[in-house]
Amino acid sequence: MPPAVRASIQRAYTATDLNGRALRENSIYTGDARQLMKLIEPNSIALSVWSPPYYVGKAYEAYLTYEGWRCLIQKVIRLHFEILQPGGFLAINIADILCFKDEQMPRIQADVVSRKKSPITRDQVLSAMSTHPEATRYEIARLLGCSEQTVDRRLNGNNIRGGKSEVQTRVKIVGGMIEEWALDAGLYPYDRRIWVKDPAWENSRWASLSYRAVDEFEYIYIFWKPGVTKYDRCRLSASEWVEWGSRGVWSFPSVRANDQHEAMYPLELPYRAIRLFTDPGDIVLDPFIGSGTTALAAIKCGRKFIGIDREAKSAAMARERVKIAEGTPCLKIQMS
Repeated sequence: MPPAVRASIQRAYTATDLNGRALRENSIYTGDARQLMKLIEPNSIALSVWSPPYYVGKAYEAYLTYEGWRCLIQKVIRLHFEILQPGGFLAINIADILCFKDEQMPRIQADVVSRKKSPITRDQVLSAMSTHPEATRYEIARLLGCSEQTVDRRLNGNNIRGGKSEVQTRVKIVGGMIEEWALDAGLYPYDRRIWVKDPAWENSRWASLSYRAVDEFEYIYIFWKPGVTKYDRCRLSASEWVEWGSRGVWSFPSVRANDQHEAMYPLELPYRAIRLFTDPGDIVLDPFIGSGTTALAAIKCGRKFIGIDREAKSAAMARERVKIAEGTPCLKIQMS
C-alpha cells in the first residue's frame, strides 16, 4: 500500500473532536448525517454512494416513524447539492418498494383458499341466508354442514378464534419519492442500475399470504449535480466495461450472513460505483456508513472517504474494519 494512502487511513479510526471544523477525509464519524454533512467542505465530494434505512423494521431504524423516515432521506439528499463537486454524482441503493404495517389501511382478511378447512363459500352462506331469512347462524351452519365459525368468517372476513384481522402491510413505491427529493435539491436523474441479488426469503415472509414477489433485486438510483463531468472509459478495463460498466443490470450475491450488522451490503456494489464515477484520490461519501463497506471499497479503489453513522456501535465497527484493511493489500480485500 502506498505510504500516502497508509498515512491517510491511519486517521480513519481515531476519535475526532469537531468543534465546528470541516470533516476530515478518511475518517468515520458518529452522529446524525443531517448535522455532520453541514461540516463537509463545499464542492469536495466526487461521489456519494449509500444505502439508507429501508423502514422495514430493523433495530437501527426503530426510532423512525414513516414520516420521520421520509424527512430523514429528503434532508440528506438535499444536503448533497452543496458538497458534491459540479459534475459529481449521488448513488442511492434502495429497494424499489417499502413494506410496513399501516394502521390506516382497511383491515380486510385475505381469502386464503388453500388453507381453508371448509369448502363453503361466502356466496353459499348468503344464498342459504336468503332462502332461510329467519335462521340463526348456527342453523345456517347445520344446513351447510359446516361450523358456525366458518359462517362468521365467510360473512365478516375475520377469524373469531384467532381474533379480528391484523394491521395490513402497506406497499409504497420508492423511486418517485427519491426522484422528487433529488430534483427539489437541484440534482438531476442521470441513470439507474438494477442489482440482482439472492432471493431474500427471510425478508419476504410478509408476502407468504399474497401474490407479491419474493425480494430479489434493488435499484441504484444515480443523480447528477450540474457541471462538467469527466468521461473516461479507461477507468475500467475493456472487459469490465462490457460486463458491467455499460450494463443496466448488475448481478452479484448479497452478503451471506448479516452477523456483524443487520443490513450489510456487498463490497461489489460501492466498488463498481466508485470505479465508474471517480478517479484515484477523489473523495467518496457514505452518510449511512453502517459496517464500513463503502470505506473499504474506497480504499480498494485508491480513493479517500468520509463515513457517518448515528449508531456508535456501527461507526466503531466500521473503524475497526478499516483498521484491519490498513494492513491488508488493497487488491486482496475480500468481497462479501
